[in-house]
Amino acid sequence: MLQLPALRWGKPYESLEKQEVVHFNTGEPIAMVNQVGGGIVQRDLRKSQNARDALRKIPTDELMGMCKKAAELFENAELPMGDSTQTVDQFVHQQSASTGLPEHMCRANLKKNSFCLANMDKILDALTRGLDRNIFTRGYGEEGRGVIVSYQATTPILGAVLPNNSPGVHTLWLPAVALQVGLALKPGSQEPWTPYRMVAAFIEAGIPAEAFSLYPGGHDAGGALLAKCSRSMVFGSAQTLAQYADNPRVQAHGPGFSKIILGDDVVDQWEDYLDMMVESVAINSGRSCINCSGIWASRHTREIGEAIAKRIGPIDVKPPTDPTAELAAFTMKQMALGTWAMVEQDLQEEGVTDLTAEYGDKLIEKERCAYLRPMVVHADSPDRGVAAKEYMFPFVSVVQCPQADMLRRIGPTLVGTVITNNEDLIRQAGDSTDIDRLNIGPIATNRLNWLQPHEGNIIDFLYRSRAYQVADTPVAAAGG
Repeated sequence: MLQLPALRWGKPYESLEKQEVVHFNTGEPIAMVNQVGGGIVQRDLRKSQNARDALRKIPTDELMGMCKKAAELFENAELPMGDSTQTVDQFVHQQSASTGLPEHMCRANLKKNSFCLANMDKILDALTRGLDRNIFTRGYGEEGRGVIVSYQATTPILGAVLPNNSPGVHTLWLPAVALQVGLALKPGSQEPWTPYRMVAAFIEAGIPAEAFSLYPGGHDAGGALLAKCSRSMVFGSAQTLAQYADNPRVQAHGPGFSKIILGDDVVDQWEDYLDMMVESVAINSGRSCINCSGIWASRHTREIGEAIAKRIGPIDVKPPTDPTAELAAFTMKQMALGTWAMVEQDLQEEGVTDLTAEYGDKLIEKERCAYLRPMVVHADSPDRGVAAKEYMFPFVSVVQCPQADMLRRIGPTLVGTVITNNEDLIRQAGDSTDIDRLNIGPIATNRLNWLQPHEGNIIDFLYRSRAYQVADTPVAAAGG
């Protein structure tokens, strides 16, 4: 069985406490992961400046080349993995086996992470508006208008408490290395594969191992990262978002509540957008924050919902190795049962209709895991509680709401696709502070442009802009 040590600034660490990673369906052991506690994390973070110092020794162009090499290795190579090695096929199989995500979805997420890393130079050029990247190394430089600009790192490392649900979220921390900021990561207990493989790829590409720490462990390990890192990320529930809402040192990522809005001028042609709506709801088994959880229109809402239900309602459970599998397992059976209980409660509210009821049972229980099959519900008003819900499976509420009320009623929306030619509605959507990523026109909510920021620009999170002036006349030496 594969043994995965912790990594303490590039040095493997074997602990007394270990945790098995097992197959979600059979319970067969896949790997044994060494666990670390919060005390070790806190001690190690005292040396975090060494991680940034190691990265700053590498010229930015050379570092960018290493990132591109790491992308190639991550996607294609057999890489060191604990006490053994790991091929790409092994990575895909192991990730699927522990997370319940179908293998073809694991491979798609692998390619997404690789694409972002391979194109990091373009991404950073876009996020910095073309600034010379050496400015981030020196701390200052010419902007091009005869003005000195300065960017000061707010942290030597980025800490991250990583999730289990979708490997695609790892694109959010990848830019740190290219920005010469070290990484201290707490892998998800069921999805250690992406951070371990990505760090292995970075090191094989020539990036100093001392820039990286991997701290698998319990809540105290994650708590230490979030408490002691100057900048960190955490992934979790709406409660997690609320907990860190007023903490500028923590960037919290939770449910997206992503939505599609059909304007009154186009809603009569809603069938033209059916494929786009289905993709937005169902892709990646509905696990992503960029999956659509709400479709809003002033009319035809029941027809829209019934058409989507006809497309996704019949989707059923298939083995994770099946290339046509569209559903991911809930590897923790109790989570599926709890989610289903909440959905059943939603359906009790007056004005809420399950449009997928005719397609059979939704909760499919197995011995060690469970599945939730796709659901489309209709809400006759945004006042219905289900209009503000998001669940970790293909689930969408089709909400009837007057156009004039939509933008003030939609609530927090990570991706908002607004389909209209109405210039007033487009302007109002542009002004809406509830929408983070705005699509104008029929763009599926999951189709992101990686040259644009996602839930805040990571440049602004890891660096701060400040005034910086240099005297024309050199400073005289003491006693001169």
